[in-house]
Amino acid sequence: MHRSSRFRFFAAFFMLALATVFLPAESIAQRGTRQNINIPDIRGYLTLKCDFHTHTVFSDGNVWPTIRVEEAWYEGLDAISITDHIEYQPHRGDIPTKHNRPYDIAKRTAENLGIIFIRGTEITRSTPPGHHNAIFTTDNALIDVPDFYDAMQAAADQGSFIFYNHPGWKHPEKKAEWFEFQTENYAKKRMHGVEVVNGYDYYPIAHQWCIDKKLTIMGTSDIHAPITFNYDFAAGEHRPMTLVFAKKRTAEAVKDALFARRTAVWWKDCLIGDEQYLRPIFTESVEVTTPDLTITGNGRATLQVSNTSCVDYQLEIGESEFVNAPKTVTLHAGRTVRLTVSKKDAEVFGRKKVSLPVTVKNLYVLPNTGLEDELTFTVRFEKPAAK
Repeated sequence: MHRSSRFRFFAAFFMLALATVFLPAESIAQRGTRQNINIPDIRGYLTLKCDFHTHTVFSDGNVWPTIRVEEAWYEGLDAISITDHIEYQPHRGDIPTKHNRPYDIAKRTAENLGIIFIRGTEITRSTPPGHHNAIFTTDNALIDVPDFYDAMQAAADQGSFIFYNHPGWKHPEKKAEWFEFQTENYAKKRMHGVEVVNGYDYYPIAHQWCIDKKLTIMGTSDIHAPITFNYDFAAGEHRPMTLVFAKKRTAEAVKDALFARRTAVWWKDCLIGDEQYLRPIFTESVEVTTPDLTITGNGRATLQVSNTSCVDYQLEIGESEFVNAPKTVTLHAGRTVRLTVSKKDAEVFGRKKVSLPVTVKNLYVLPNTGLEDELTFTVRFEKPAAK
């Protein structure tokens, strides 16, 4: 090959390599597939899937900020916040401490991918008082002050939404702890929510705090490694998420919903939150697709129930006045199941409305307490034909 031809070949090869390395975020995303998370919108609100506690190499995480946004897009999230530690900077020898840089770096990628990206940080002190996330900050550098209360006030002065992180993290049995520091911050409106779920851990006591103290229920991944190192998507696993019931798909609407306590948590196979939100999620997801049955004599009928959500609903079935039914059933995500029902009272005939009481065991409306609901349908009880 002639020298000039070789030069043009290697120049073209070099430019192609550069183009691959610096491929725009939107092009990278187009090559992949985004997961659709099917949890229904309710009562005029959009159900947004969010993670407000993640880390990058700018504190003690192991990924670049744009990767956190890319992961959120692939997994089907709507909103994310990078909340690197203010005080804990183990990579400062390699990466300078610049508290606003994670947001600045990843903002363009989030815009390209349609992810609502919220500036945030983690105020990191020993326990007590523990760790607190502030999101919707305007300048994280102003929160880097020596006194804990001053740091919390600096975050509050920016109009931030502040929540108490992993309240059982340091407890030997992972039992959530509430200290005098939380009491003071709560009284001065410098704390608005609590992580009821952090990573793999659910804190029932923190769940009760949210109910008693009117705090916002939060669930986060607190992810440090690449997300696929912690969760096996192929096996159906997912990170914990805060479900935000927002009026619009905007950062402002997310903030409004958080302060209004319109949230729930999706953790493992459970939904955790107030009954006013979990009940419509269940009823919007589940449909009796055979609402009119006929049972002749002492025969049986097949009740079909569909579940359009991505959550498996684990039902414990109570006693019905007119029919016998299985004691338990799982309404698998995106599927229809069949339940065999039989006549309970031999003397009953005619058309009857049946209410089958159910407890949805994995929808926690109170700590470790399932949602009470019912499946309704009608049955025509007919006498067998005379021989």
